[in-house]
Amino acid sequence: MWLIWLLLFVGLPMAVAGWESRPRAGDAAIQRDRLTTLAAARMRRPAIPPPAVEPVEVFALGPDQARDLNAKIPFSRDPNPSARPFLFRGSETDLARATDCLAAAQLYEAGDDAIGEQAVAQVVLNRVRHPAFPKTVCGVVFQGQERTTGCQFTFSCDGALARAPSVTAWERAREIAHGALAGKVFKAVGYATHYHTDWVVPYWSGSLDKITAVGTHLFFRWRGWWGTPPAFRLGEAGSEPLIARIARLSAAHQGLPGSGLPGMPPVLATEAAAALAARPERVIGSDSLGKTIGGVRLIAIAPGGRSFLVELNRSSPPESWPALAETFCAGRPECRIMGWRGGAVPTGLPLNDAQLEAMSFAYIHYVGNGLQRALWNCSQFPRPTKAECMRQRVPTVTPAPPPAAVIAPSLDGVRRKERFETVKIAPTPPAAPPIVTPKVTPVTPSGS
Repeated sequence: MWLIWLLLFVGLPMAVAGWESRPRAGDAAIQRDRLTTLAAARMRRPAIPPPAVEPVEVFALGPDQARDLNAKIPFSRDPNPSARPFLFRGSETDLARATDCLAAAQLYEAGDDAIGEQAVAQVVLNRVRHPAFPKTVCGVVFQGQERTTGCQFTFSCDGALARAPSVTAWERAREIAHGALAGKVFKAVGYATHYHTDWVVPYWSGSLDKITAVGTHLFFRWRGWWGTPPAFRLGEAGSEPLIARIARLSAAHQGLPGSGLPGMPPVLATEAAAALAARPERVIGSDSLGKTIGGVRLIAIAPGGRSFLVELNRSSPPESWPALAETFCAGRPECRIMGWRGGAVPTGLPLNDAQLEAMSFAYIHYVGNGLQRALWNCSQFPRPTKAECMRQRVPTVTPAPPPAAVIAPSLDGVRRKERFETVKIAPTPPAAPPIVTPKVTPVTPSGS
């Protein structure tokens, strides 16, 4: 009997509990809904403003101490999704300025390292999208540049800009920047907004999530909602500012007081002809014909290797064309560049009148007399002053001169009449014979 009672009071409740706890259809969906609701609650934008952007200050530690401390900070275990593609939507001028600001940040922060440059570019564009930072690429890169301490990217205030990069490194940096602004994503750094090298420890490193490492650089994002993808919804806004400090690298940033070159219009190439000719010469020979060099396609090289015919990129702004001198004219005391963008692009030399008329841009320098000029075809690309416009070469038909009147040769010392006179010449009449009057002698009659 005691077994029966045991089954009634113990076994039956256990059986009922097992029946109630069995898996039911739809339980998984309900659980997912609950998790989604909780995640959505965490993803709501908080009422507080975005975090303050702190200046870059580091602890006074040696490199080895800094590396040890950085190694002890664990990487975040939260997901690290890749950023959405960034598509620049500004004008051609704004794109040229943004490209060169981004290239400067990449090159001076990461050095001539393609992987490191891509990582830096992604952080800059992440900041452009985040409400805590300026809304332009140049504004983000040069935030705090007016202070010796407090700049967000140290190269903008530590004197690094005094070092001129090589032409090859600058071109590579610009290509990487152009790709990033056209939607290329560097997935490894996700939505990181901060980074530093592993031999320093900034004050803010302990308050952010360390998410990845690229080379010797460690990348971080803000904790909480401000480091999640929904916080990065703002796009670029407004015009890209002119940055005079990179005017010698970028034609797109010339035009401010102090950014031009002595004795030259500020829109011309990045340095005077003599300084440009003193730089190492880039070998450009017949094997380069048809290839893209410095963002343009090389069409022909004039005899002597001092003149280059190029096809300009349709997407490049006219303000950037003088920078071609850095590629083609460095190391050459005498140099000329002739460029076409669409229209009558020549296939070689010689050039006809129509091709000369369709030329879009020309650059020339001659160290012997200090000449350096950049000229645009103002019928295609209007310029602010006529001095920047090339002379139009519309061929005209010159009418044949009227037949010249036959002029008798002049005789020195003889005064020539200014009009013709008709002179009638008649023969001289013969002289009349003299009339002889006989002398009459009176006669006296005889015999009177």
